[in-house]
Amino acid sequence: MAEKENRRITDLGTLKALAHPLRMKLYRLLFVAEAATASQLAEQVDEAVSLVSYHLRKLAEHGLVEEAEPRSGDARERWWQPATGGVTVRDEDFRDAPEKAAAHLAASRLFQDQRSEMYRTYLDQRAHWGTAWNEAASDSESLLRLTPAELTELQKELLDVVKRHDDRARARAAAGETEGRENVALHVYGFPFRV
Repeated sequence: MAEKENRRITDLGTLKALAHPLRMKLYRLLFVAEAATASQLAEQVDEAVSLVSYHLRKLAEHGLVEEAEPRSGDARERWWQPATGGVTVRDEDFRDAPEKAAAHLAASRLFQDQRSEMYRTYLDQRAHWGTAWNEAASDSESLLRLTPAELTELQKELLDVVKRHDDRARARAAAGETEGRENVALHVYGFPFRV
């Protein structure tokens, strides 16, 4: 997939379109696959093809996914791909009205729940991943004492490191280095708390 820009979601309609449990799963699966048909995605989420097609069209209405070039000779198949290189949803874009703040909170909780479920699935299946992947997988917690500006700087530095590694890995995969390569989720949270 050609490198696409990350899209910052600032409108309530697009946030609500993405913040549907099945749509978010479909978006994530499509992002990982780079392109897929509704039939392929339906198998992965154990839902009817017609339901998956409906939700893909809803995501497309908000510019989150788009039709892709066909990857097979079957003209009846409709291929889909992410329309952007990812999405960003920020609290500051949804603070100006109670309905927006509530929708952002609900979306954030859904995203967190799905990320936690991804990690729980890995934990349940880790015996099947083998020693190398289990030694490479990480789970850590750091308790820091920072200012908002320092946390912002830390977040930017971490995202820069992640992007550098992603760019390198994609280039290697494009060059044919696919042996041992798997999808990897990296979830990082930085938030204040009081004890």
